[in-house]
Amino acid sequence: MAKTFRAWDPEQRWLLPPAIEEFVPPGHLAHFVRELIREELDLSGILAVYDDERGQPPYHPVMMTALLLYAYCQGVYASRRIAQACEQRLDFMAVTRWRSRTSVRSVTSASGTSRR
Repeated sequence: MAKTFRAWDPEQRWLLPPAIEEFVPPGHLAHFVRELIREELDLSGILAVYDDERGQPPYHPVMMTALLLYAYCQGVYASRRIAQACEQRLDFMAVTRWRSRTSVRSVTSASGTSRR
């Protein structure tokens, strides 16, 4: 008797694109860190530094702070490793809520954010 397998069709499209948060279980550290930084920490001192309108708009400091804190909790310290994790790991994507690889390319500016 032949073994039956569950259906698998990698070419099948989804009706709606999934939210990244759906792939990271509730109660995960990624959700906790993101919400802690967004709702509990007073980052007004960091936000006050951004008053120039020159150059490209920076990433939001609250998101970058959450990303750095989560990366440090995961033992990821190098900015290029953080950028790589944002492209490849769902838990990092849940912290930043990014969906596209092109928006991650310049996250290596995380090292500049950590110096502020």
